Amino acid sequence: MAEESGAFSNATGRSVEESGAYQPRYRRYQFDLISEHCGPSVLEIGAGLGEFAEQFTGLDRLVVTDVDPEAVEVMGRKFADRPEVEARQFDVDTTPDIGKPVSSVVAINVLEHIEDDAGALRSLAMVVEPGGSIVLWVPGYQQLYGEFDRKVGHVRRYTPSTLAAAVGRAGLDLELVKPVNLLGGIVWWLAVRKGGSGAPNPKLVAIYDRFVVPVTRVLERWVRVPFGQSVLCVARVPRTKETPGG
Repeated sequence: MAEESGAFSNATGRSVEESGAYQPRYRRYQFDLISEHCGPSVLEIGAGLGEFAEQFTGLDRLVVTDVDPEAVEVMGRKFADRPEVEARQFDVDTTPDIGKPVSSVVAINVLEHIEDDAGALRSLAMVVEPGGSIVLWVPGYQQLYGEFDRKVGHVRRYTPSTLAAAVGRAGLDLELVKPVNLLGGIVWWLAVRKGGSGAPNPKLVAIYDRFVVPVTRVLERWVRVPFGQSVLCVARVPRTKETPGG
């Protein structure tokens, strides 16, 4: 992943000029699953336009980053009135220089773009306090891999087992890994694998956000699903001083 203008659009199929809430119910669904594993200082890698990160409140520190300088500029304006937030540009392939380590790193739909995923996790672990968390949200299951994945540069989609293996190769402690968003996975399979769609349809995305996400939240509150559009993982940086993966 090289630093470049247009990286956000290439990775998401969206424009940095887009305004207004994008999938607000889905963002909240993600936030409720991820935020409980985060400490008082958070670094989000590949934060895009900051739509997920802006849900955090009451943190001591929030560092939002993206490889795309245009996206970072948008986030700088978005968070200008929040002194605890820093907007920075850097590439996840290198160890981020953020000063004091953070309690948690969040990476949503980032790891699948990186050939050496374990190496990227080792780099991220360098900026996390011992015992801190790295929370990953990645596309799930190679059966769902389609034209959209190829277009936005996905190297792979993950299963819980393959993601756990990457965490292990990085020398991190696995706390949680599970599939999420079963209904989204079914919709994605129908639209992308069977329907041959090369990009999400904005109207269908809006319908999905309004009607399917609330049902997903209720379903997954009571049922551990065996499959999903995404995989959620929480890894911990060992409390020893050994370098992860070393």
